Amino acid sequence: MVIAPALYADEMADINVVFHNFPWGTSMEEFTAKMGRPAYVDEYDGLQSLVYDNIVVSGYPVFMLVYFSENGLEGGTYYFHTFSFDELTQCFINVQKELLALYGSTTVSTTFQEETFREMRPYENIWDLPGGYVYLKVNTRENEPVMLWYSSPALTNKIKES
Repeated sequence: MVIAPALYADEMADINVVFHNFPWGTSMEEFTAKMGRPAYVDEYDGLQSLVYDNIVVSGYPVFMLVYFSENGLEGGTYYFHTFSFDELTQCFINVQKELLALYGSTTVSTTFQEETFREMRPYENIWDLPGGYVYLKVNTRENEPVMLWYSSPALTNKIKES
């Protein structure tokens, strides 16, 4: 029985979490050299944020925010351009399937298949992995876009400590 948790921990340690195919710590200069100039740049709480539009993720157009510290890439968020209930639902299900294939089962999982639509509350998945934190959410009740957030271990620890 002791071997199974150890094997699971080893499997989880092997999972490589990256944002938009860039590893944590990638410099802002290297990121912008490959991605081009952002539509907008902002700074908040010690993080430099780059905003991109017209990016495609999992076949969907997204609005993308990328976060950098003095240590390089720390995280990023995708906001999927989905508006109707059907688009929100299908996008969440499709992205969720891809993430489950990449990262395995989630820490918290509430799926459209597991629950009824009676409350139409937010649905979310969380992967709290040694290599980073991944959070997928949709709130069909508020008609909010599907949101997918990635965080490096350093940024995750900073947020948990605050």
